[in-house]
Amino acid sequence: MAYDNNIPILLNCRNRRCLIIGGGRVAARKASTLLDVGANVHIVSPVIKSESLQQQVDRGQLRWDQRTYGADVIQGAFLVHAATNDAKLNLIIAEDAERLGILVNVSSDGGRGSFTNPTVMRRGRLILAVSTSGAGPIASMRIRDQLEEQFGEAYESYLDVLYRIRATIKSVVSDEEIRRRLLDQAYRLDILGEIERGNDEPWSTDRIKLWIENNQEE
Repeated sequence: MAYDNNIPILLNCRNRRCLIIGGGRVAARKASTLLDVGANVHIVSPVIKSESLQQQVDRGQLRWDQRTYGADVIQGAFLVHAATNDAKLNLIIAEDAERLGILVNVSSDGGRGSFTNPTVMRRGRLILAVSTSGAGPIASMRIRDQLEEQFGEAYESYLDVLYRIRATIKSVVSDEEIRRRLLDQAYRLDILGEIERGNDEPWSTDRIKLWIENNQEE
């Protein structure tokens, strides 16, 4: 049973214009998340009240438009965070964004926007997002902490190896049926166990190619 109308997706924000309306603590948190994934971050606010946000402006990591909000500022944005301390203004921003077909998050009322930000656990290539559909951020963070224990640092190396195996298979094997069989075999290898046991033999490109050569024939 679905408790809300949301579906989980991953958005590619690299080099996309992402706006944050607001200059406080919430805006700073949103900015850091977007900067981490390579977004072009623009802050729109008369003042900046967050020290970390001001430092990011000073370092040239993001652009600050020192002005009050007007609907014209969100034109052409990929997404917008309405993160002011004025709940009524946040709803106006959301209405403007939705009218223009722009994704919008409302920090003061998550249900009024078109997307929310889940609690996220990142482990290299592994991204696990947690939403409790309104049960609260503390619950989400506790679940994330449990996931961090379950999926330890070995998973970062594990997924890197799988990525390289998959890429090599796709580049050197032209037969689609053989590709599928090799990929299925690769996912059955105990690579994670090797890493967790501290196996010193790395999965180099040469080792991967040799494994493919030895396993192409059924």
